[in-house]
Amino acid sequence: MTLRGRLTAAFLTVVLGPVLLGAFFVGTTLAAVDQRRSTERLGLAVGAVRTSVDALCQQLRAAADAVALAGADPVGRASAATQVVSRGLAAAVLVTDVTGRAVYTTPGAPEHPWLDCAGTRRLDGPVRALTAEVELRDRAGAELGRVAAAHLVDPGFVARLAAVTGVDVTLTGDAGIVQTTEATGVRDEVLAAAAPAGDDRVTGTGRGRYVRRAGPAPGQPLPLVLSVPGDQSPGLHAALVAAVLLAGLLAVLAAARLARVTTRPLAELAHAVDRVARGDLTVRVPVRSSDEIGRLAGTFNRMTRETQSYVAALTRSRDQMRGHLTVLGDTLASTHDLDRILRVILHSAIAATGARSGAVLLVEEDGVLVGRCVTGPDGDDPTPEPTVLRVPVGSGIVGTVAATGEPRRGRVEPGDGPPGGADGRTYVAVPFAAPGAAADVPWRSAPTGEAAPGTLGVLVLYDRLGADGFDDHDLVTLRTFAGHAAVAVENVRVHEEAQRLSLTDPLTGLWNYRYLRESIRREVERASRFGRMLSVLALDLDLFKKVNDTYGHAVGDAVLVEFARRVRGEIREVDLAFRQGGEEFVLLLPETDARGAAIVAERLGSVVRDGPFEAESHSGVPAATSVRIAVTVSVGIAVYPDHGSTAQQVLDAADDALYAAKAAGRDTYRVAPVPVRPTAEEITVQAAAVPPEDGMPRAGAGGGVRHAADGGASSGPHPPRQSRGR
Repeated sequence: MTLRGRLTAAFLTVVLGPVLLGAFFVGTTLAAVDQRRSTERLGLAVGAVRTSVDALCQQLRAAADAVALAGADPVGRASAATQVVSRGLAAAVLVTDVTGRAVYTTPGAPEHPWLDCAGTRRLDGPVRALTAEVELRDRAGAELGRVAAAHLVDPGFVARLAAVTGVDVTLTGDAGIVQTTEATGVRDEVLAAAAPAGDDRVTGTGRGRYVRRAGPAPGQPLPLVLSVPGDQSPGLHAALVAAVLLAGLLAVLAAARLARVTTRPLAELAHAVDRVARGDLTVRVPVRSSDEIGRLAGTFNRMTRETQSYVAALTRSRDQMRGHLTVLGDTLASTHDLDRILRVILHSAIAATGARSGAVLLVEEDGVLVGRCVTGPDGDDPTPEPTVLRVPVGSGIVGTVAATGEPRRGRVEPGDGPPGGADGRTYVAVPFAAPGAAADVPWRSAPTGEAAPGTLGVLVLYDRLGADGFDDHDLVTLRTFAGHAAVAVENVRVHEEAQRLSLTDPLTGLWNYRYLRESIRREVERASRFGRMLSVLALDLDLFKKVNDTYGHAVGDAVLVEFARRVRGEIREVDLAFRQGGEEFVLLLPETDARGAAIVAERLGSVVRDGPFEAESHSGVPAATSVRIAVTVSVGIAVYPDHGSTAQQVLDAADDALYAAKAAGRDTYRVAPVPVRPTAEEITVQAAAVPPEDGMPRAGAGGGVRHAADGGASSGPHPPRQSRGR
């Protein structure tokens, strides 16, 4: 008798299947009947809850209307509100004005938040009262505010709902249970069962209770959970389990004899499988017969031999791939040099697929693919000039892949010559896109001459060594390396963008305060090293708070943006402009003395004063209108090294000069006074060397200079003042 015959006889002997089926049918039928009855009860309870809450809301609305009919007379409204509360029509009455401020509240009003019967607002805490609101108008129909009548939501309210519906009622909130009539032992189970359920869905708990949500919904804004116990007998399942166990025992006794005969070869096979699972691929199963078990043992032995050879090949491939990924991971983690990262990715892809050559091309803004890394048949790795390897998007194999966003593999046809002069017969090309970009979805085409949405570039390999062409596995492998290339390109771009954002002001586009601290320290060190001057200008828009208060902060921001634009137009490329904060700005003018800085200050004051700022105003008007705002600027000037020997000292001197300009009436500039030095050193100078008329320190072309307590020329030789464009 074959194994199939012996197993058939054994299963025919066992009657456990019909017994299990019958027990399952009985259990599911009784459970379905119980659930249907409970669902009907919960449906009636939901209807009763909605009717009760709706009736309460109508009562509250009528009470609010009664108070609102008192009109504009506060005494009449208060009297009406007191009567409404005394008659039990509402627990409290709240009258608010048109701004929402409470103007009258009956004594003993419940705590907030109150839930509106319309359910239009989300509460910040558990419901304390249910309220209905009506508009309050005077005799002429003008809106005076709103009247809200509230009913206390407390344990008594929830208990009354439970009495009306005949089920247990739970009022929930964001933090869990607010009020409930559930027994302590089942509250958590009821709440957990109700969490994923919808308003019309009935769910069960582990203790035989059925749960349904009842709101919030139109007409019933309270978040309630209703539950009822099931009607199923608790001993039914125990009886069914006992019957199944008895039938199982009889089946086991009947099948014991057959198991001894049929399980010995299976045990040998199972033991061999365990050894294979532990990594021993040398195990073999003895073939004792020619039946199904014997054929299974022979197939198992052949499978282990082939698996052993496959595992050896995979181990070698894994070790090779692990080495490439290690190098790739170390490169990605240690550098932001995009060309170096792309070279490592290309070399790893070639080694993993066995390709002869390849290239990585990136999409430029002009719609051209530019080769950033190319490896030829002899293993060279030049980084081509942009004119050497440029492929228009949509042209040839690589251009088509970039335009369609679809990976391709096949043979190179005449006219599809690979980029860079590589002579390949077969190819595989994969586009790569920024993580999460639309181009990650294949088969997404783009307009003619444009790359697919989100496409950053193409990774292409040519001629797989030892094979006629690339297969699907090579395509999957290349997708992995293309993904690394996309991450590398995106990381480099994000790194560059993060550096830019961390050093610039987001509103004006000028450098921010953080970069100011770095730049002034660097410029002072450079000026000290080369014996040059550095002028620092502290700028502040006069009475700018009045602009914000009059026209709003949006107009104020527009004025700051326009002011920054005018500042950039009045300084040189070597000068640096910063927004220090608010309406305060700082300029660094390398190789510029106090006179040159004064010229810049005069020009800035003129360009701000003579050209009123135009901006869109939205304050208090139905539509946006253009306003012209007259703005002036005060400027404080300090020069290194005349006004300080450190960056902070020069910056503080410029701030002090700015305060002096403000005190002088604004819309002007002031140069910081040269600090009095403790000692004076006399140096012989030419007779013609006299201080300038304006008394400002400036760069000299030759001769000596002197330090004196009354000010004078700046110390040390300096180049001629840079006056281009001033």
